[in-house]
Amino acid sequence: MDDTGEGGPLTMWLPVVALVGLYYLLRWYWERQVVSHLQDKYVFITGCDSGFGNLLARQLDLRGLRVLAACLTEEGAQQLRGQTSDRLETVILDVTKTESISAAAQWVKERVGDRGLWGLVNNAGIFHPHCYSEWLKMEDYMDVLKVNLIGLIELTLSMLPLVRRARGRIVNVSSILGRIAFFGGVYCSSKYGVEAFSDILRRELQHFGVKISIVEPGYFRTGMTEPQQCLEKLKQAWEEVPVHIKEAYGQKFFDTHYDGVKQGLLKCSTNLNLVTDCMEHALTSVHPRTRYSAGWDSLFFFIPLSYLPTSLSDYILTRSWPKPAQAV
Repeated sequence: MDDTGEGGPLTMWLPVVALVGLYYLLRWYWERQVVSHLQDKYVFITGCDSGFGNLLARQLDLRGLRVLAACLTEEGAQQLRGQTSDRLETVILDVTKTESISAAAQWVKERVGDRGLWGLVNNAGIFHPHCYSEWLKMEDYMDVLKVNLIGLIELTLSMLPLVRRARGRIVNVSSILGRIAFFGGVYCSSKYGVEAFSDILRRELQHFGVKISIVEPGYFRTGMTEPQQCLEKLKQAWEEVPVHIKEAYGQKFFDTHYDGVKQGLLKCSTNLNLVTDCMEHALTSVHPRTRYSAGWDSLFFFIPLSYLPTSLSDYILTRSWPKPAQAV
């Protein structure tokens, strides 16, 4: 009997496995190379009162970088200064106000001088109540877009000459909801905008030596996902919904939705380092990635889901959703 075919399938896959292994080995070596003279680099971070921005500011300060941390409140700035070295400096910034952005840009310029700004981390962001699109008011839409997208764009353009001078980095915090939209209509819209703006900037600035990275966190426990506060906002939004919309969905629908949101919030990861480590790598690696997917849910559920046919991903995402009272 001819046994030349024994082990055929295994032999066939060995080159593939070897190539994949070689790829990841080379990528690991490529990405572990660190930028020199980090102690001389200035990094400006927005949204440092709490959450990712606060942790990143402390993380980079420990690494020896010169952190310029923007906080919304003086209380947040004072608390951060109390947790860090004298190198770290803070400034009050409201990204929805042009005059605040202009003042912050001038403040940064005075500190970095001719060296320029090595890193700009656009981290500031807000989330509207966790509810359906037509339950929200137009003010909710505008508030989210002003912070998450318009403010990010205006601040980036204000800081761009300083970043270009340093041939530095811009790190924009998007979301997994900027890759696949299924919840939080205006928040998703703002993050899709961040993705598009970042892609455009990366292509436009490549010849200036400026590198753009996008960080796409999954679900993490920050101020935006604090359960009690989020659930209270959800209740308030439902109470203010017009009667004809309430009748279309029904109280039973809201109760089921409320329970689902509650369970989702309680499952949020508390390991914020999964996100800030991506930000740090984007700022300190010689070869940063274009996109960083942070969190196990992002890597192993949402990103693969985003590549499926739309009809299939729609089914997977909505199969457990409740039906409205007036569903056809």
